[in-house]
Amino acid sequence: MGAHGVKAVFFDLDNTLVDTAAAGRRAIEEVISALQSKHHYGEGEARVICDKVQAKLLKECHDPAKMCITDLRISHWEEAIQETIGGEVNRNLAAECYFLWKTTRLQHLTLAEDTRGMLTELRKRVRLLLLTNGDKQTQREKIEACACQPYFDAIVVGGEQKEEKPAPSIFHYCCDLLGVQPSECVMVGDSLDTDIQGGLNAGLKATVWLNKAMTTPVDTSPVPHYIISSVLDLPAVLQKMEHKINANLGTDRMASSNGAH
Repeated sequence: MGAHGVKAVFFDLDNTLVDTAAAGRRAIEEVISALQSKHHYGEGEARVICDKVQAKLLKECHDPAKMCITDLRISHWEEAIQETIGGEVNRNLAAECYFLWKTTRLQHLTLAEDTRGMLTELRKRVRLLLLTNGDKQTQREKIEACACQPYFDAIVVGGEQKEEKPAPSIFHYCCDLLGVQPSECVMVGDSLDTDIQGGLNAGLKATVWLNKAMTTPVDTSPVPHYIISSVLDLPAVLQKMEHKINANLGTDRMASSNGAH
């Protein structure tokens, strides 16, 4: 990329570079199977427990100063089992379910070969940074599981910073890490509320929304500069941006040379 173009690309992790949702579904099926075969729960009961846990994960508010993520997530399973079955709290079963869910999810978190190839090629031209929200331990385990460290110049986890996406401060911290200006960076992610809104808040050159389902956002949503249905479409978007920059430079040069006469 030229001196006037993009110098760095920030990537979100979950459901952008790795399919965390699909890995989570595989993990839930594994727990349902174990509850049935090992603990003799009915399939209906097992599914209700897992649905309750997923609802708790979606609403999760985690303060690492008060409780570690492991204890918090075991308590989700504990509550879900008790709400479904009643009786005494079963901490051991809750812990077994949590660790089975967690290890299965991590096993299925992979950075696809074509994505690795794209990152390798991109990194020859721009600097790459991984910017992910979430608990420090959880996100670091995912990063290790999908072995994505070698593809990035820097990795920033929201749970290790004062503020997470969409706060401008975390984006500006990323810019400082790479020695670039916000106006030289592009944010790529699947969340309009964190990735796109954050990129806009921080004044980045462009935001690229990964919309795999090609859903229509609500009117109040932040508006991304570009929309792609696969992360593999990103190089074409960057190329389009570069052509636009070069065309504008050409126009500027013509204007200045015309002004000299």
